[in-house]
Amino acid sequence: MATKFKQLLFIYIIPGLVFILLFAGCSARPVEKAEKEKTVIPVRVMRVELKAIQKTLDYVGDIKAEDEAIVYPKVGGKIIEKLKNEGDPVLKGDVIVYIDRDEVGFKFEKAPVESPMSGIIGRVYVDIGTQVSPQTPVALTVHMDNVKINFDIPEQYLPKISIGQTAQVFVQAYPDEAFTGKVSRISPVLDLETRTAPIEIIIPNPNHALKSGMFAQVELAIAEHKNVPVIVKEAIMGKDPGFYVYTVKDNKAQQKNIKLGIRHAADYEVLEGLREGDLVVVMGQQRLYDGAPVSIEAEKQPSEIETRGDK
Repeated sequence: MATKFKQLLFIYIIPGLVFILLFAGCSARPVEKAEKEKTVIPVRVMRVELKAIQKTLDYVGDIKAEDEAIVYPKVGGKIIEKLKNEGDPVLKGDVIVYIDRDEVGFKFEKAPVESPMSGIIGRVYVDIGTQVSPQTPVALTVHMDNVKINFDIPEQYLPKISIGQTAQVFVQAYPDEAFTGKVSRISPVLDLETRTAPIEIIIPNPNHALKSGMFAQVELAIAEHKNVPVIVKEAIMGKDPGFYVYTVKDNKAQQKNIKLGIRHAADYEVLEGLREGDLVVVMGQQRLYDGAPVSIEAEKQPSEIETRGDK
């Protein structure tokens, strides 16, 4: 009896179960696909614009006054009088402090310490009563109508740098303001170890908003393309050379392969694959596939997307 039951099990029951499972699986896949196709995915988009984009070299450096001079006394003695304090304007030849020479055999006569240049007093290093010698720094005089930044440029970029070239300068004290400077000096000699050449940027500073010692970010443009399609970093998917984006047309997502050009901050030039006016998905694209039904929640404006600080 047991042998007969086993025969029936292998002949009828097991094949039947296998058929049922296969049928259930085959019928479930079309249902899952249909359900997936019915799901409308919310996205945010941005319209492709034609605009100018620059390729920049980005550096950081310290701001210094264009002209600075540390003032030393000509004689030794004791500081007996201070005529200038930090921040005071000064002309060339103005007395900053007086020194009592206090030397045996000399008639008392206070010795002046004079500014070697016009500008403002940046620092006074001594107080009344301080004993000084000709090697003691007394004050720092600075000319702040222009300030400068120095940094080193790798040799491969030197052909793209020229005297008078414009640079944008940003400081933390004024986060929403860009200061414009120009290349004023390019060293003709490279450092043998780093293969870099020092350059200098001069920035007009008529209101003395920029202070010596401030930390600055510098963007030096070495290329500019005008009237080209530009998108933001948030829209781009894939890896080089397989970059792609999703566009929206007739409430459906379309995957488009793209070729990228130069980059500036969060903006990228598009060489191939998009044109002006295309709606590109910038949020929600991780769930998309080609042909996916979508609903546009919002169209983001350029001002809503960060364009600086990501280099």
